Amino acid sequence: MRKHMKAFFAILSAVMLLAVSAAVAETKITVSGTGETQVSADTAIISLGVSARDKDVLQAQQKVNEVIAGIRLALTEQGIPEENINTDYMNIYAIYDYEDDVEQVKAYNANTTLAVKVTDIGTVGSLIDEAFKAGANTLNGISFSASETDGARNESLKAAVAEAKAKAEVLAEAAGLKITGIETVSEGGVYSYSNSVSNFSAKAMRGDGVEEATEEFGTVVQAAKLIVSASVTIVFIAE
Repeated sequence: MRKHMKAFFAILSAVMLLAVSAAVAETKITVSGTGETQVSADTAIISLGVSARDKDVLQAQQKVNEVIAGIRLALTEQGIPEENINTDYMNIYAIYDYEDDVEQVKAYNANTTLAVKVTDIGTVGSLIDEAFKAGANTLNGISFSASETDGARNESLKAAVAEAKAKAEVLAEAAGLKITGIETVSEGGVYSYSNSVSNFSAKAMRGDGVEEATEEFGTVVQAAKLIVSASVTIVFIAE
């Protein structure tokens, strides 16, 4: 019985030594990788509106309301569904006069901003023109998005993994090791963003740089490509 126990412990010790040796021989290399894929935008949100001033707060708001109604009508006549024209921001504030160190309300400024969803990117510039013809006097900007990004997301993740693998192989080779496996893979996140600012041109310019009034030229908007970016962190095993 004792001989069997001694043999058992001898085998167990040998297994443990082998396991320890294997663990010591293994080296973990942790690297991160990123990948990017470009996709064309198919939706735009135009942020524009009206700012008006009057000594009477109700009159200031009334001026804004009338122009906003005109803008809505102009946009719907251009084919924009009413549900795609929404109030994005409203604000009224007093403008003070401090003559003779006495604070008095000089006037009120009212603002209303609309968020206009456009699914035909090619019409963004002309819609801005129509809105300003109808009385809009503020343009806060345009944001672009893409409705389908699943394919771009997958391609970005593949590129991120490939970059991480390339980094690990370089590090392993420099250290005299060889990649033998992967312990863990974790996704860092996927997000999209525009890679440039939209190009706006509202008036034609003569050769001498003087603005030339003409109806042949309108606002030109160049939609930027969207970049879908992904990142991963991978723990490689090397020996």
